[in-house]
Amino acid sequence: MDNIKETFLEVVLSILPITIVITILQFTLVWLPLDMFFQFLIGAGMVGAGLVLFLLGVNIGLLPIGEMIGSALSKTKRIWLIVFFGFLLGLVVTIAEPDVRVLSSQVDQVSGGQIPMDILILSVAIGVGVFVALAMFRIIFSINIVYLLAGGYAIVFLLAAFTPSVFVPISFDAGGVTTGPLTVPFILSLGVGVAAVMRGKSSSGDGFGLVALASIGPILSVLLLGVIYG
Repeated sequence: MDNIKETFLEVVLSILPITIVITILQFTLVWLPLDMFFQFLIGAGMVGAGLVLFLLGVNIGLLPIGEMIGSALSKTKRIWLIVFFGFLLGLVVTIAEPDVRVLSSQVDQVSGGQIPMDILILSVAIGVGVFVALAMFRIIFSINIVYLLAGGYAIVFLLAAFTPSVFVPISFDAGGVTTGPLTVPFILSLGVGVAAVMRGKSSSGDGFGLVALASIGPILSVLLLGVIYG
């Protein structure tokens, strides 16, 4: 019960500022039609209710199961199994990510179908999966994340020079989908679970940084898509 109250208060404090600002603008500068303003208020209430349910679901389901999967895979001591399921879980959680579908539908609409929605979703998901698998390698072999980030973005900027300019902004927007509400909690908890078993509780902080690495994957995959479609 306390968890529900805390989550409800957290959501209210998150949504209230923007609701207040838009209300002030409505009655000072903007003066939108009242029916549209009332739709905004109803929408804000629905968003609040949805966020409460979502955050409860994350805390009850996604975070614990992600950490338990990471721990269970690590106890097998089979590196290929950890890496493979890191890739697979990164792939499927990205396909389920709402941000990916919003981006792909917008790109499909703007490009007039030149960049198909399904192809973009799949390429972004594969990119995330590959770099989540790489992040598993980093945790297992204690690789410094700075080297991976520097190398990854060096490849990004090199590849951007050979990609049609229209794909470059799309690729960096695609990198942002890894900060979505499904991807972040699951990937982070997976990494924490793997690090806690492979390197001990004192090194569980190594489970972080996965989102930073995973963000490179979609950028590279969309840039490669640009090379193909360009």
